[in-house]
Amino acid sequence: MTITEPFGHRLVAAIDARGPLCVGIDPHPGLLQAWDLPDDAGGLERFAMTVVEALGPTVAVLKPQSAFFEAHGAAGIAVLEEVLTSCREAGALSILDGKRGDIGSTMAAYAAAYLTHEAPLAADALTVSPYLGFGSLLPTVDVALAEGRGLFVLALTSNPEGQQVQHALGQDEKTVAQSIIDQVGALNAGDDPIGSIGLVVGATIGRTGVDLSGVNGPMLAPGLGAQGATAQDLRRIFADAHGALLPSTSRQVLGAGPSVRKLRDAAARTVDELRTALA
Repeated sequence: MTITEPFGHRLVAAIDARGPLCVGIDPHPGLLQAWDLPDDAGGLERFAMTVVEALGPTVAVLKPQSAFFEAHGAAGIAVLEEVLTSCREAGALSILDGKRGDIGSTMAAYAAAYLTHEAPLAADALTVSPYLGFGSLLPTVDVALAEGRGLFVLALTSNPEGQQVQHALGQDEKTVAQSIIDQVGALNAGDDPIGSIGLVVGATIGRTGVDLSGVNGPMLAPGLGAQGATAQDLRRIFADAHGALLPSTSRQVLGAGPSVRKLRDAAARTVDELRTALA
């Protein structure tokens, strides 16, 4: 499907209409077991499509984690394709959580696989890693912007191992994370209401001293709920941020399944809590 409106514009509209929430579709073995589903391609499909049925018509963004689908081989990839198509049909935006990061023709191939209108696995946005150098992302940046799609660039992640890279100082005395944030802001400069190149900034990172005021783009904030982050953490971390904040959770909502009604109720409660806290 050819898209004519930039991803940033579409995301702002979706958040305004449906609330500031992204729900991850993370069919790991523990959740499949909790839903009394087998850990095979059939269980994967029932799980993922139940989530889309329940939340696709009401939640702004759904975020399938590619690894859990890839783990089931070709059958799992076929389910992922079905999920992405069904998200579009239900009216939810999709972020494919693949954290792709490479160079040259390989990065261009990732862009073709996930960000072009003719691709079977096309998503509205893709998570990418800049830790081969921010310039390595340019093939995906160019395709995303040309196709009306978006990127979410890893900047500050909540895993402790990330700190040795993300908090390291460059020659300009900026942290690596701040350099990534500033380069994303430069790509979004002048876009109204926001640009389409976003950041991933964990909601559990605490105080970091980074400046998010120049991002002018979407900020995906994983960690809400089971990982320990609260709506108040979001207010503190993103107090000075300029852009569209998109908190993300998985287990907090998916743990209510497999009932479609209970999944919808859990998502609705989370949206209400976020709207109140972030107003």
